[in-house]
Amino acid sequence: MKKQISITSWNVNGIRAIYKKGAFDSLIQQNTDFVCIQETKAHVEQLDNNIVNPDGYVGYFDHAKTRKGYSGVAIYMKKILPQPKKIDYGFGVKEMDQEGRMISLIFDKWALVNCYFPNGGGAPERLQYKLDFYKEFLKYCKKLTNKGLKVVFCGDVNVAHTEIDLARPKENVKSIGFLPEERFWIDKFIESNYLDVFRELNPDVKNAYTWWDMKTFSRERNVGWRIDYFFISKDILNKVKSCTIESSFFGSDHCPIKLVVDNLF
Repeated sequence: MKKQISITSWNVNGIRAIYKKGAFDSLIQQNTDFVCIQETKAHVEQLDNNIVNPDGYVGYFDHAKTRKGYSGVAIYMKKILPQPKKIDYGFGVKEMDQEGRMISLIFDKWALVNCYFPNGGGAPERLQYKLDFYKEFLKYCKKLTNKGLKVVFCGDVNVAHTEIDLARPKENVKSIGFLPEERFWIDKFIESNYLDVFRELNPDVKNAYTWWDMKTFSRERNVGWRIDYFFISKDILNKVKSCTIESSFFGSDHCPIKLVVDNLF
């Protein structure tokens, strides 16, 4: 059994797009144990077999039921690892599960949850949908914890938690992704004994971002937001070896993040 496991999380902004750029192959070649992808923008039947079945991995996929080319998540897991005893696609709440935003792999001792949270922009009801989604998500994670499982959740949370997590906090106090009612939910996660791993390890690090507005070429100037996270159950912090932002990896308007922990199986 491996001493450590590695998990990569990345909002790819279109899995077919990164495949055409060669970034998908580069990602798989990093050889992490789990690859969690958000915003696939595709149904499985639209994907090349090399995307569905990359060498050495088994893939799990969910997609938006409301329309094609929207939302969607995937988890790739090394075939040599113990297989999950249960897979959850969503919360089991129909209204929240229509957009294909979450997959959970449930093992004997722990759960890996990959989630693409709603953006909340556009029509006012989308912000309310986002807030309701946070509520259901936390409820779901608590159910896992109450079953005695350690929880690792990752993905595009679509919120910068504190001022240190975006380049221009004062200019964005009324912007979606930095509203008080959105940031409140990150507080709630932490109050519920889940830790923001990167910030736990790097409490004072500035200019560490995971998303940049491509229209304004903000990545070149590192005018970004940290909206992609790994959260873990508080009681496994001692198992964490590293949590990094892979800002030199290109292919999307987000960059990947990576977690290495002692074996949780």
